[in-house]
Amino acid sequence: MDRRAFLRVAALPAVVAASQATGFPSVARAQQKEFTPRPGTWRTFEITTRVEVLEPTGVSRAWLPIPWVKSEYQKPLGDQWSGNAKVLKAATDGSYGAGMLYAEFASGERAPVVELTSRFQTQDRAVDWSKKVAAEEDPALLRVWTKPTDLMPTDGIVRETALEVTKGKATDVEKVKAVYDWILATTYREPKVRGCGVGDIKAMLETRNFGGKCGDINALFVGLVRSVGVPARDIYGIRVAPSAFGYKALGAGSANISKAQHCRAEVFLKDHGWVAMDPADVTKVAREETSEWLKVDHPLVAAVRPKLFGGWEGNWVAFNTAHDVALPSATQGGKLGFFMYPQSETAQGRRDSLDPDNFKYTISTREIAA
Repeated sequence: MDRRAFLRVAALPAVVAASQATGFPSVARAQQKEFTPRPGTWRTFEITTRVEVLEPTGVSRAWLPIPWVKSEYQKPLGDQWSGNAKVLKAATDGSYGAGMLYAEFASGERAPVVELTSRFQTQDRAVDWSKKVAAEEDPALLRVWTKPTDLMPTDGIVRETALEVTKGKATDVEKVKAVYDWILATTYREPKVRGCGVGDIKAMLETRNFGGKCGDINALFVGLVRSVGVPARDIYGIRVAPSAFGYKALGAGSANISKAQHCRAEVFLKDHGWVAMDPADVTKVAREETSEWLKVDHPLVAAVRPKLFGGWEGNWVAFNTAHDVALPSATQGGKLGFFMYPQSETAQGRRDSLDPDNFKYTISTREIAA
């Protein structure tokens, strides 16, 4: 691979064993405490994604997300892979640079299998609002993060809504805060939504159906912010550990993280640079932290609401920031709204990426002690 060192992971059997566990043997659930993410402490994790193409027909293909994001909150340390594919290589979507492992299996391969192990470091994020920084960024690159996507238009009802929400707000911070507050007053987490949702924000506004998951709620936040000229982006990834602050809803519940995908967001502010945001996780705490649906003024929700405006916990890894993803060499199905789940196809069509038990794939995680 040309963008990172190739890491040979000697402890792969331990990772596979961990994926079969029902929890984290060495991590008891933390007692709930003040939610205060603080950068400065790096943690090292390893995730292993194993994909099996069941009932293959013709040439089978698979695409596995790789933690490709390198930033002040994440350091990729390398990847290794194995399998019985005739083609097995790193690739990108060609537009946003979303990293992936591409596997192509010969026609007649009766048990296609591929395994990817990625190691990386993460840390908490938290902006210091009292300090201004020289947030320099290429204007051409910033314009990318104000453009519309297939599911995230920035005109019509989206812009009309954003202009109403931000009416009277002058600065970029004021506009983003107005949108953040509107999202939390208007949207709600709907547990029945499959996966992380679709992210069709125009449909959400037109139907006034504001129930969804992170792929819907954070997409609406990003789309509204973009439509008033503030650069913003969704970041697609997966939770890799329990919350250190004891929040059940804000962490992985076991070493098997096959269904722990989560997207976050960030905005570019002229006095602060790229700043973390996650209104969807506020709605998740309200809906799923306890057996009751909590109101926004409940102490558990009120504790995370201001902190997720400008920060997040480093128990999550970012894959990419891509939209309208064309999978390289794909012959079945169209573009993906986003690329956060393993994908596969056979001559019979694209497989259901939200059904890991029948696709079939397993994603496991473990933390590596310093």
